[in-house]
Amino acid sequence: MDSGTTSERPPDVPGTAGYGEAAEALAALYESVTFEEVHREVLQLFPTTPTSVLDIGAGSGRDAAALAALGHEVVAAEPTAELRALGRTLHADRQIEWVDDALPDLPALTARGRRFGLILLTAVWMHLDARQRASAMSRLAGLLGHDGRVILSLRHGPVPAGRRMFPVSALETVELARSHGLDLVHRAEREDPHGRQGVTWSYLCLRPDGDRHLSQ
Repeated sequence: MDSGTTSERPPDVPGTAGYGEAAEALAALYESVTFEEVHREVLQLFPTTPTSVLDIGAGSGRDAAALAALGHEVVAAEPTAELRALGRTLHADRQIEWVDDALPDLPALTARGRRFGLILLTAVWMHLDARQRASAMSRLAGLLGHDGRVILSLRHGPVPAGRRMFPVSALETVELARSHGLDLVHRAEREDPHGRQGVTWSYLCLRPDGDRHLSQ
């Protein structure tokens, strides 16, 4: 399935600055490492039975394609047109629905009223300022199914020239998640899978709390 048109289109997304012009180089970088290597710290937390997956900031579609290959029903939200086009081409053999949408509001997906068993955000959170992160966490909580999980990675380190990024911490993110009804399941730290000097990552897995408890 492949869809790029919708009645609800996101406004200009400041966090995508520099991505369109560098789309081919970035896609090559993303595809140079596997899904398993990028997510090695949290692989055990991905669903083992087919579910609905939302990959926010899907980039070249590396993760979306890997999850589709496992039998999941995958929606890939990517606001950069050039990356969406490359993703469709690179992973044309996978059943992925591509959508032009972005945080903090995800207007196209929110309008559908759909919920997901897994929401994945890889290298996305640092593009949002504090106000946007608060809105985005509320949106994630609203899109997550009652037994779903959010898996996200937080980038730490120098900001590449021409990019819009903000300092983010695991502690702040966990506290923000809790204020929106999401509990921490797992946290891990690691070096940059691409070997970039000074860049490190935090990985978080979140789940609904209280009556929306996720069985382990």
